[in-house]
Amino acid sequence: MSESSTAPRRLDENDWRYPGWRVAAASGIGVFVSFASVLIYSFGIFLKPLTQTFSWSREAVSLAFGLAAMMVALCSPVLGYLLDRFGPRRIILPCLTVFGCAFASLSLLTPRIGHLYAVFIIIGIVGNGTAQLAYSRTVTGWFDRRRGVALALLMTGGGIGAMVLPPVAQALIAGLGWRGAFVALGGMVLAIGLPVVAFMVRDRPDVNRASGVKAGGASVQQGLGSRAFWILVVVLFFSSISQNGALTHLSALLTDRGVSTGGGAIALSAMGAASLLGRLGTGWLLDRFFAPRVSFWLLSVAALGVFLLAGAHSLASGALGAILIGAGMGGQINVIPYLISKYFGLRSFSTLYGFTWTSYAIAGALGPVLMGRAFDATASYQAFLTKLSIFTFGSAALMLFMPSYGGSAAGDQLAPSRVKSVSSPS
Repeated sequence: MSESSTAPRRLDENDWRYPGWRVAAASGIGVFVSFASVLIYSFGIFLKPLTQTFSWSREAVSLAFGLAAMMVALCSPVLGYLLDRFGPRRIILPCLTVFGCAFASLSLLTPRIGHLYAVFIIIGIVGNGTAQLAYSRTVTGWFDRRRGVALALLMTGGGIGAMVLPPVAQALIAGLGWRGAFVALGGMVLAIGLPVVAFMVRDRPDVNRASGVKAGGASVQQGLGSRAFWILVVVLFFSSISQNGALTHLSALLTDRGVSTGGGAIALSAMGAASLLGRLGTGWLLDRFFAPRVSFWLLSVAALGVFLLAGAHSLASGALGAILIGAGMGGQINVIPYLISKYFGLRSFSTLYGFTWTSYAIAGALGPVLMGRAFDATASYQAFLTKLSIFTFGSAALMLFMPSYGGSAAGDQLAPSRVKSVSSPS
């Protein structure tokens, strides 16, 4: 038998049998049951049941979301460092376990609102250890030319969650009560997430933390000293206030204006479907066009959606605003890790990504609380949403000031030859 017939087959990233695609798909499943999907896209559905059961104000309940977001802000750089240092499974598995159990424990809430806050603080500490931050570096390491599409596949988990989880949560509340719904969703996190991560999520064999990663890419200090990084931070801050404020109050906003609770869930699902399409489309665009310009158009679409939502008084107009927000913000989620990998390489990828999440999460904490305060003060969301639409468009304009990829302090990135092919596991 000839040597060529016994040699392992070499598969590149354009072949669907390439192992990186399985890792990306498994990572997408992990994101589906993550903090960024289960908590964020179901929180708005639980908002009214909690306020009605315990007579808490919307601002008070929204503060729980804000506390979780603040803990995400504090802990993301640390989680990013641990992911760069130890790899995904050693970090994701314990974080998923804590998150699933803590979410299920919300079924035991008491009238003391401090109980709610304590659980959300725990969820926030481990939250990004279960979300796209935890998976993006691994997926990025498997791809170069198809990196945009691979990250889009990873991010589809969140898009599917945004589409599926609101009506599922609504149905669970109707059938089991809100306490039973918390147990069911927390159990889903553990039953799906743990085996998928344990058996399918892994780093590329020849991209190791001891040598390969450190050979290419920026240090944390170089990344933090670059103009590109701080533009990303500012853009994320202002867009996150709009996204999280609108998302967490969408169902309550529409039901206040005469839309049924089922209609509110439909609008959230429409946002999720648009987010899914936005993520997939953005992945294709990122592999073909300059990413900051793609980001400008995505954020502009989201700004228009926020503006339309401000004046929405029907399911149709509310759903249209939600769809535009979902498409724009959903696609924007793909852009950040893509740009970090392009400007700064993989050496400190997760740590730098974690710092951008700090900005995103601080704004994510402010958005829902400010929305709740605006409603409690004026019995309306309209004026505040109009202001948010202006801030979102301003953040879109900032993306036009991003430098070319070669103009950053990234240093050398992984050579394309490092990620073109890999032996088939035959």
